Amino acid sequence: VFRMLSAGDTGGVFQLESGGMRRVITQLQPASMEDIIAVISLYRPGPMESIPKYIDCRHHPEHVTYLTEKLRPILEVTYGCIVYQEQVMQICRELGGYSYGQADLVRRAMSKKKADVMAKERTHFLEGCRKNGVEEAVASQLFDEMSSFAAYAFNKSHAAAYALVAYQTAYLKCHHPKEYMAALLTSILDNTNKVIEYIEECSRLGIRVLPPRINESGEGFTATPEGIRFGLLAVKNLGSGVIREMVAEREKNGKYQSFLDFYRRTYSGEMNKRSLESLIKSGALDGLGANRRQMLEGYPKVGEVLAARDRWRSTGQISLFGDEPDEEELSLPLVEEDEPSVLLAGEKEVTGLYISGHPMSHYEALYPKYGAVKLIRLTDPEVNGSYDNASVFVMGMITAKRLKLTKGGENMAFLTLEDMTGAMEVLVFPKVYAVHASRLAAGSPVFLRGRVSLREEEDAKLILEDAMTLPERAQGPMEDRPAPSGRYDRKGGDPAGPVLSAPAPSGRAGVYLRVPAMSSPAADRARLLLQIFDGGFPVYFKAEDTGKLLRAPRSLWCDPNEVLLRELGVTLGDENVKKLD
Repeated sequence: VFRMLSAGDTGGVFQLESGGMRRVITQLQPASMEDIIAVISLYRPGPMESIPKYIDCRHHPEHVTYLTEKLRPILEVTYGCIVYQEQVMQICRELGGYSYGQADLVRRAMSKKKADVMAKERTHFLEGCRKNGVEEAVASQLFDEMSSFAAYAFNKSHAAAYALVAYQTAYLKCHHPKEYMAALLTSILDNTNKVIEYIEECSRLGIRVLPPRINESGEGFTATPEGIRFGLLAVKNLGSGVIREMVAEREKNGKYQSFLDFYRRTYSGEMNKRSLESLIKSGALDGLGANRRQMLEGYPKVGEVLAARDRWRSTGQISLFGDEPDEEELSLPLVEEDEPSVLLAGEKEVTGLYISGHPMSHYEALYPKYGAVKLIRLTDPEVNGSYDNASVFVMGMITAKRLKLTKGGENMAFLTLEDMTGAMEVLVFPKVYAVHASRLAAGSPVFLRGRVSLREEEDAKLILEDAMTLPERAQGPMEDRPAPSGRYDRKGGDPAGPVLSAPAPSGRAGVYLRVPAMSSPAADRARLLLQIFDGGFPVYFKAEDTGKLLRAPRSLWCDPNEVLLRELGVTLGDENVKKLD
C-alpha cells in the first residue's frame, strides 16, 4: 500500500487524490500511518509552508533542529515541525507551565486570532518558559511561530481519523482494485466529470470498463471477471424502479433473447418512451439481434401492436376472424445502422460519456503530425508540472460552452475540451473570443494553442491563445497565418517579447505589478494575461529581487478592464496589483 502511495497512484484514495496532494506524497514517500496523518494536516493553508522542511527532515534526520531541546519529545514525531494543534497545547503545558484548560484557551485564542488575548498570553507564556529554563528570545520566537501556525492548524485526532480512512481506501484499491473502482464509480454516478476521471484511472490500471448490457448490468457498476460492467443508473432517464424491475424479470425468467423479447417482457411495467430510448442510445440493448437505428425507428410501432394485443386480451374473447395482432406486425424495419458519429453522440447524450469510442479517435494520426499534446499529459498531476505556463497545441471536441458577459460588456467563454484521454477547461478571454467565436462551437473538433495554468487544489486549465478548425489546420500551421492584432507570438516562443524596457517614471498612469523577479513564473503568467488583454495602457513591473521599477514594452501594454485586474490579482495577489489613472 505504501509503495502504491509513494508512486503517486492515489486516484480515488480518500484525501490523497488531488494534484497538489499527489505531488507532495510522491516527494514524501510515506512509510507509516504517522506520515499519512502528517501530510493530511500539513496540506492546508499555513502549515503548507512547512511541507518542504518536513519532507527534507523526513529523508534527512540530521537536518532536524529544535529551538530548544525541550521541544524534542514534542516535535520529534514530526521532524521538528509544528504540525498539530495538540502540539501547540503540549508546548504551552511543557514549556510554559500551563494547565490543560489554559493550554486549550491559548489554542482557541490563536486559532481565532484574538489579538488582545494573545498579547496577555505572550507575557504569561514567556514567564512560564523563563521558569522552565527557556531563554526569552527562544520563547518569544516560539510563541510567534505558534501564533502564525495555529490559525490554520489541524487537530491530530481529526487527521488520524481521516488518515485511517485514507489507508483503508488505499488498501482496497491496492489489493482489490476492480471491486474498489466499481464501488467508487457507483458512488459518483451523478458526477459525469468524476466518472470520466475514474474510468480513465481504470484504464491506467489495466481494468476494462465494459459498456452497459441489459443481460449483464445492474444498478451500479459491478466487478466481473472481464472488468467492470457499466451501471444502468449512469444512464439518464432510468430510475431505480425501472432498473430493478428489468433486473428482477431477467433473474426470474432468464436473459432477454431479443429486442422484441425484451420489449414484450417489460412493456407493461414502469418502462416509458424516454427510458427505452436512453437504453437504446446507451448501447445497453446491443446484442439483442437488432441495431440501434432499427430499435429507435421500430419501437413505436411495436409498442402500438403490444398495446392493441393487451386491449384485445383484456376482453377475454377469441377472434373468429384472426384479428389479434400476429408476430409479423412485431418485426423491426430493415435499416442499416447509423454512422459511428451518430451513435457516439447518442451515448454522450444519455450518459455524458462516449462509451464505444471517441470522435477524436478518427484524428489519432494527426497528434504527432501536428505536435499536439493529449489532454491526459496536461491534467495528470504526475506529469503536468512540466507544462505549467507552457504554450501547447491540443486537439479535441468542444463538449460544452458557457458564455459570460464581463462588466465591460464583452463576452468571454468557458469551454470543456475533450479528447480520447480526458477533458480540460479552456478559458477564452474577450479579445481572443471576439476573433475566434465562430470556431468555438459546441460539438466541433478544434485545434488550439494555449497556455497551461496550474494551481494547487485546482484542475489544470488552458488559457486560449489561438484557434483553428481541423480543416483550417490541414491547410497549414498557425505560424503561416497572420496573428490577429499582433497578440500572438508567431514563432511559438515567449509571447511577451523583451522582458523589460526603460526605467519607469514614478506616479505615471499605468498598471503597476509587483513580481518576485522578472524571470519568475508569476511574472510569466502576468505577461500572458497582459498579452490577451492588449491595449494602449502602460504597464510597469516592480521586481522585488532587484528593487527596480521598469516600464514594460508596448507589446505588453493592456486594456485595464476589471476581468484583467481580477485575474492579475489572482496570479500575483491583490496587494501586488495597482492601477493609476
